[in-house]
Amino acid sequence: MSNFHFTGGVIIDGSGVPPIQADILTQGDRIAQIGSGLDFEATSGATQIDCTGLTLAPGFIDSHTHSDLQVIEGRTEKLRQGVTTEVVGNCGFSAYPPARDPAELRSFANGIFCGDDTWSWPSTEAYLRAIEASRTANVASLVGHGSLRIAIAGSRQGPLTESELCSMESLLAEALSAGAVGFSTGLMYAPGSSAPTDELQRLCNLTAKLGGIYTSHIRSYFSELVDAVEEQLNLARHSGGRLQISHLQAVGANNWHLQTRAIEAIEQARAEGVDVEFDCYPYVAGSSVLTQVLPQSALDGGLPALMARLHNPAQRRVIREETLRTVPWRWSDIHISSVGTERNLSVIGKTIEEIAATRRCDPVDAMLDLLLEEEGDANMLCFNQSTENLRASLSHPCATIISDGFYVKGRPHPRLYGTFPLLLGTISRQRGWLTLPEAVHKITGKPAARYGLKQRGLLKPGHYADIVAFRADAIDSPATYESPKLNPIGIEFVYRNGHPTP
Repeated sequence: MSNFHFTGGVIIDGSGVPPIQADILTQGDRIAQIGSGLDFEATSGATQIDCTGLTLAPGFIDSHTHSDLQVIEGRTEKLRQGVTTEVVGNCGFSAYPPARDPAELRSFANGIFCGDDTWSWPSTEAYLRAIEASRTANVASLVGHGSLRIAIAGSRQGPLTESELCSMESLLAEALSAGAVGFSTGLMYAPGSSAPTDELQRLCNLTAKLGGIYTSHIRSYFSELVDAVEEQLNLARHSGGRLQISHLQAVGANNWHLQTRAIEAIEQARAEGVDVEFDCYPYVAGSSVLTQVLPQSALDGGLPALMARLHNPAQRRVIREETLRTVPWRWSDIHISSVGTERNLSVIGKTIEEIAATRRCDPVDAMLDLLLEEEGDANMLCFNQSTENLRASLSHPCATIISDGFYVKGRPHPRLYGTFPLLLGTISRQRGWLTLPEAVHKITGKPAARYGLKQRGLLKPGHYADIVAFRADAIDSPATYESPKLNPIGIEFVYRNGHPTP
């Protein structure tokens, strides 16, 4: 058993209180004592770590990620920015339960998971055992609504039969009983986008009954933002459970004024006793699959059905017209971040507007053609929100701060490499939007409490020894949208469960 004595550092314990000068003694995977080194009962045999000039904080918790496969593969991008715990299974996408046709689940999730055509697990329990063995993170998982639907009804959209709903409830109960910490929806992604509210209510009621958290990528962040938030608040009112609204924001300049109304609705619901909070990431741009730009009805039956529709001139015309009617972004705001084939590698980093100019066609046609050429395998980075709204959401007392990061076979969003150092550096130290203890709390103690991650998120005797040491005057991320794969600066070391990490 390895013991460590961290001396001379400043401690921010994750609770939000001001920092203190103190030492930390760890024994095995736990924190044994915090205080003056002279007061420690036994430090003999402990390896001394000089932390002079460093700030010590709990390992950061990324409570909204899509690293469902990468936490098993041993990727270290998150560890390098101080993340020791990840919550996967967000936005309705989880790697389980197994589908009758594993290829259909992979087709649904691979755009978010950056997966291949080989992954699958024979059971929910098998996947949860796999993430327990992760070498790079403590992992908690949500079970995704979209994956539940795929398991029961494939990629078919629309209301389910009573028998199918009962089967989905059984799979949800099985996952929560096996160790999933909650249930997530992705109501802008087919097939979950077609689910009626009463289907969601049944699943939320069960989640609340079994003590899980419910997180939602809501139906719209565009002109229907407030209505979409209200739908989720009503689900929580009736279930009595915990609700976490995912990556809250108003997308598109014409909709930016709606964020204040959405937050006011959340505050009103909290005043009524609804247990609701939200999360957000510290960037004005987001990222997703390129098919997110389309009306999700076009994906009824999955990607093969979409390809057939795009090959049909009459059906393509319908999709084209509805896309033009509903798209909230300017074509210059949508950048291609990955494609599935080599033929289109040259478009990575380019906007839809730029691609259209090269191809001498309308932007919507350039996008539809690209989706056809890549058989739907393309991702985008899109500029969504205003700086003013970003500050309002990050600094709100209900906000937990996340990366929402996912891997792509191309140019990822810089949040995959830099979310938490950027928060502590550019956002907190330079801009002053949050104090350092407030910022640390929003990525440690707050998400640990929200997701029921026991004995994590605080530097406290008896808790797991997840410890990040950084230079408060230097920590930051140099990763940019153009050059996202740059490691953070100012982080000196990271310990997870009492052990130094690579």
